[in-house]
Amino acid sequence: MTLSSSKIIPILATPLGIASIPDSEQINPALRALFAQRIAADNRPQRNPLRFSSADDLMEWPQPPVRQLAHAMVGAVYSMVGSLNEFTEAQLRSFKLEARAWFTVVRTNGSVPAASYPLTSWCAIYCVTAPPLSEDRADSGVVRLYESRLGTMFQDATNSAMRVPYTQSHYVWRPVAGEMVIFPASVTHEIALLRASGELTLVTARIRFTAPGQRGLGRW
Repeated sequence: MTLSSSKIIPILATPLGIASIPDSEQINPALRALFAQRIAADNRPQRNPLRFSSADDLMEWPQPPVRQLAHAMVGAVYSMVGSLNEFTEAQLRSFKLEARAWFTVVRTNGSVPAASYPLTSWCAIYCVTAPPLSEDRADSGVVRLYESRLGTMFQDATNSAMRVPYTQSHYVWRPVAGEMVIFPASVTHEIALLRASGELTLVTARIRFTAPGQRGLGRW
């Protein structure tokens, strides 16, 4: 029997970028020390002793290591957005970027609940420090991104084990000091329980762009 030729193309794909931040070996110790000072001076009530989250004004901090990280994170987002779109570099640079960012310290047995961000285009998560891998839990402290597009699809033997990018399983990114993941802010994601000894320190940024003449964006 002669089989007809066929072509398979991915549709409705979700972009995900992974970037390495230059000079992270020098930036991260300075960030960790600065964050420790902020934690010690913070007098806000913290409901969860296993997780500390700062206010979301980190992009406004004047300290050099924070400015260096902010510049690198924004540059990585610009690079990813530029590679995904058809407009020119000049057009991209004409867009006004708005960002809110905060740091989170997750301690042993801590986690960050699942969330997504309205009025936001992109989410970027940078890893400042990560503890050693857990021998008991492979998913310790990972960033888990939830697949929702195929949630109502009927499952049988032919679609329950499809390959990437067609798989229906959730995606996992393991934080590594000096690396950053970027994905659409509408994707629900969480930081899984940290089962290793030590602390996981992350910087999360919400980012959106405004084109010249555009109006109507809501407040953060």
